[in-house]
Order: sequence, then C-alpha cells, then structure tokens
Amino acid sequence: MQTPRDIVATFSIVGFDPETQELGIAVQSKFVAVGAVVPWAKAGVGAVATQSHANTSYGPEGLHLMAAGNTAQQTLDQLIAGDEGREKRQVGIVDAQGRTATFTGSECFDWAGGLTGHHYAAQGNILVSEATVQAMGRTFEQTEGCLAERLLAALDAGQAAGGDSRGKQSAALLVVRERGGYGGYNDRAVDLRVEDHPEPIKELIRVYDIHSLYFADPATAKVAAIDEAIYAEIVDALTKLGYLDDGNSGEDAVYEAFTAFIQTENFENRQRPRGQVDRAVLEYLKQQADRT
Repeated sequence: MQTPRDIVATFSIVGFDPETQELGIAVQSKFVAVGAVVPWAKAGVGAVATQSHANTSYGPEGLHLMAAGNTAQQTLDQLIAGDEGREKRQVGIVDAQGRTATFTGSECFDWAGGLTGHHYAAQGNILVSEATVQAMGRTFEQTEGCLAERLLAALDAGQAAGGDSRGKQSAALLVVRERGGYGGYNDRAVDLRVEDHPEPIKELIRVYDIHSLYFADPATAKVAAIDEAIYAEIVDALTKLGYLDDGNSGEDAVYEAFTAFIQTENFENRQRPRGQVDRAVLEYLKQQADRT
C-alpha cells in the first residue's frame, strides 16, 4: 500500500511542567517544515499537536476550548465530534493543569497510536512500531531538567526506538510560558524549527543548545568571580580575537573589550557586573579564541 504524500507521518509529545507552568511540544516528521503544521500552544491554556491528515483548525480551536475552561479530554471530544474526517486524524493535548488526552483515528496508517502519562501525551503514525511512543513516554518520565530538555530527550529516544518508518526530514520544539518570549512581550520561550535536514532531531538539539546559551534565564547562570587566573584567560582570549592589542592589559581596557565582545555576540542577557563572569560566556569566549 502506498502512503499518500500529504499525510503528516509524525511522532510527537506534548508536555507540562507544574513548577514553571510551561507547556510544550516536540515533533519530528518525514514531512517538510512540520513546525508550521503540528504544534500549537498558549501559556496558561494548553498545547495541541495535530497530525496524520492534520486538521490545523484543531490547534486554534483546541486552545480556544481550553481557554474557556474545558479539560484536555473535553477539548479532544469536542474537536473530533465536529470533524467528519476524524478517523484520519491524530492529536495529542495537554491543558494548563497537566491533564492529557490523545486520539488516533481508525484510518491512520500503521503503526499508529498514542499513550498518556503524568503531564504528557505521546503519539505517532506510520511508525516502525509502538516502541517509539513507549520510548518517548518513558524518557519524558525519567529525564530531569527543564521542559524543553525533557521533550527533546523524549523525541530523540523515540527516533532511537524506530521513529517514522518513512524516514526523517523536519523537527520542531515549541515551549510557552507567561512573558517567556524575548523581552517578555509574548509567551514563546522556545520556538525552534529544523525545516529540512538528514538528522532533524540532532540538529534541533544543536540549535536548542545555542538558543540556551543566548537566552537562558540569568537566574540559572553559573557565575564566577574574576580571579587572577580567569582574568588572564579573558585577556588572552580577547587578544587573540583582536579586541585587545598585544600587551594592552590595563583593567579598564580589558573590561571595555570584554563588554564589546558580549555586545557583539548578543550576550547582553548573560552580562554580569564588573568582577564577575558567566561561566558559559567564558567558555564560549575561549572556544572562539581557540579557533583563531
């Protein structure tokens, strides 16, 4: 049997973190730009993954229903009740209280199915086997870290367990929390997509690591006092990168050069008061210097 090309052959996981109140989705598919179709989320409301013969109205309508007070299961029931094509659909939902629901229509292509657990729902279609969703659920439950890290670990485990039987193409990660976006102006704490890549999940993890370097909460930073040894490392790296002239290590010049480096690299979020340094920035500085 030949699988239709317009089906979003996909595996995904939606999750909730009760400590941070974050909601999120991680997804991979043999489908270009899956992040433009599957993941929908709103802080304080819920998250929806709509796939298979994806009905994208499930995203905004599902969020609307949860915002009106419906649980994840009530939302799912209402979405599929009004959809004549529901047996071709697949969807996972988590609400802002961590309640979950998943649905796989009877006409989705094998292997297709899903499961729910504590604060998550995992689902997939046209998979090698059910081991993919089982691995996602188990990994989400057992992994420590923030919601984004747990979702990515689960997605990676799903791929390792078999993944999409048609192959790999794109992946996406969406995490929302109140005022979580850049400057606090929206709720998109993490919104990353790999549109077309031979190893989309690995690439998504790499991009997420870069994102974390630039935008991680400053309150979680590992900060060091700039002692004599660290000061020497900073001077050496800034000199190699051309921010300082050879032999020019006056303290004011060093801090001015270090500030210029931080601003050039867009690390303002990680800038510390004079006499302190974010260890992640220090390591990045040294890595860049070693490449020269």
